[in-house]
Amino acid sequence: MNFLGSFTIGKRLGAGFLVTITVAVAMALAARQQMATISQQVGDLTSGEMAKVVQLSHMKDNQNVIARGVRNIVLLSDPAGMQAEKKRIDEMRAKNAEIVADLEATVRNTSTRELLKAVSQALPPYEQALDKAIALGLADDDAVATKFLLADVRPMQTAYFKAVDALVEAQQQEMRQVASGIQSAARADSLLMLGLAGLAAAFGALIAWAVTRSIVRPLKQAAALAEQVSEGDLSTTLKIDTHDETGHLLRALQRMRDSLVQIVGSVRGNAESVATASSQIAQGNLDLSQRTEEQASALQQTAATMEELNVTVRSNADNARQANQLALGAATAANDGGAAVGRVVDTMRGIQASSKKIVDIIGVIDGIAFQTNILALNAAVEAARAGEQGRGFAVVATGVRTLAQRSASAAREIKALIGHSVAQVEQGTTLVDQAGHSMQQIVAAIQRVSDIVGEISSAAVEQSSGVSQVGEAVSQMDQATQQNAALVEEGAAAAESLKQQARMLVEAVAVFKLRGGPVAMPA
Repeated sequence: MNFLGSFTIGKRLGAGFLVTITVAVAMALAARQQMATISQQVGDLTSGEMAKVVQLSHMKDNQNVIARGVRNIVLLSDPAGMQAEKKRIDEMRAKNAEIVADLEATVRNTSTRELLKAVSQALPPYEQALDKAIALGLADDDAVATKFLLADVRPMQTAYFKAVDALVEAQQQEMRQVASGIQSAARADSLLMLGLAGLAAAFGALIAWAVTRSIVRPLKQAAALAEQVSEGDLSTTLKIDTHDETGHLLRALQRMRDSLVQIVGSVRGNAESVATASSQIAQGNLDLSQRTEEQASALQQTAATMEELNVTVRSNADNARQANQLALGAATAANDGGAAVGRVVDTMRGIQASSKKIVDIIGVIDGIAFQTNILALNAAVEAARAGEQGRGFAVVATGVRTLAQRSASAAREIKALIGHSVAQVEQGTTLVDQAGHSMQQIVAAIQRVSDIVGEISSAAVEQSSGVSQVGEAVSQMDQATQQNAALVEEGAAAAESLKQQARMLVEAVAVFKLRGGPVAMPA
C-alpha cells in the first residue's frame, strides 16, 4: 500500500512544509551560529589585535610629538613656549605609559610580549636622554643641546622606533593571521551553508516530488476514468490504495461508474426487449392486417352471395304463396265437385289442368328448394371459414338448409299426389262410381297440399327474414372488419414508430462499452 496514501493531503502538505521549515530554521540557526562565531572573531580582532596596532600607532605618534617638543625646546628661546612644549611632552609620556601598561595587560603571545619587553627596555634610556636634552634646552645651552640631540638622542630614538616598529609589525602579522583564520572560517562556513542549502533543496525537492506524486497520480487516474466515461467506456476498473481525499474521490468515481454500468445495462436490456417486442408487434400487425383484408374480401363475397340468396328466397316465397292460393282453389273446387258430380269430368279436366300447373309449380318449388339447399350449404362453408364470428350465420344456414330439404320433400310428395290425381282423372270416365270416394281423397290430399304449401310459404317467409338478417349481420361484420383493418393499420404504424424509437434508444446506449461486450443491434 502507498505509505503517503494513508495520510490526508492536508497532513502530507503540512508534514512537507513542516520538514522544509524545520530544515530552513536549522539552517538559519546554523548560519546564525556561524555568523555569531565570525562576529565574535571579528570583534576580537577589532578589539584585540587591531586595537593593539592602533595603540602602537598612537604611541609612535605620541613619541613623534615628544621628539618635536624636545626639538622645539632646544630651538626656542621663549620660556613660555618652552614650558608649553614641556607640558605637552609630559602629557604624551603619560599616554604612552598608559598604552604600554594596557599592552602588557592584554598581550598573550610570547613573541609579541618579548617585543613589547624590548620596547619597554628601550624606552627608559631614550626618555633619560630626552630629559637631559630638555634640561639643556631649558638652560639655553642650545649648542650643547643640539649636539646632544644629534649625537646621543637620535640613535636612542632610532633604536626605540625600531623596537616599536618591530612590535607593530608583529601585531599586524598577528592581526593578518587572525583575519586569515576568520576568512578561512567564513569560506568554510559558506561552503557548509551551501552544502546544507543543497542538501535542504534536495530533501525538499524529494519531499515535494513524493507529495506531488502521491496527489497527482490519483488525480490523473480520476481524470483518465472521467475521460473514459465521457467516451462511453465503462469497462475500466481502478486500483485504489489511498485513504486520503483523492482516494475518496476515486472511490466515488468508481461507485459512479458502477451505477452507470447498472443503469446502462438495464436501459440496454429494456431497449432490446422493447425493440424485440415492437418487431413482433409490427410483424403480428402485418399478419393481422393481411388476415383482416382477406376476411373483409370473404365477407364482401358472402354479402353478395346472401343478396342473391335473399332474391331467390323471396322468389321462393312468392311461388309458395301462389301454390298456397292454387291449393286453396283446388280445395274449393274439390268441395264444389262433391256437390256437382255431374260436372266431375269437367272438374277432372280442370283438376288435370290445375294438377299440371301444380306439377310445374312443384317443380319450381323443388328447384328453389334445391337451390336453397345449395346456398345454405355454401353459407355453412363460408360460416365455417369465418370461424367464431360465423357461428351464428352457420346456425341460420343450417336452419335454411333444413327448410329447403323439407320443402323439397313436400314438393316430391305433392308431385307424387298430383301424379296420382292425374292418373285418377284419366281413369275418371270409367271410375265415376267411385267419384265421391275419390273426391274425398282429393279433398284430403288437397288439404294436405294446402297445409304443406302453407308451411312452405311460412318457411319461405321465415327464410327470407333470416336471410335478410344474415345479410345485415354480414354487412355489419364487413363494416366492423373495415374498421378493424383501419385500426390494424394504425397499430402497425404505431408499432413501426415504436420499433424505430427502440432502435434509436439501443443505438444511443450502444455508445457505452461494458464488460459484456457491445450490444447487438435489432434488425
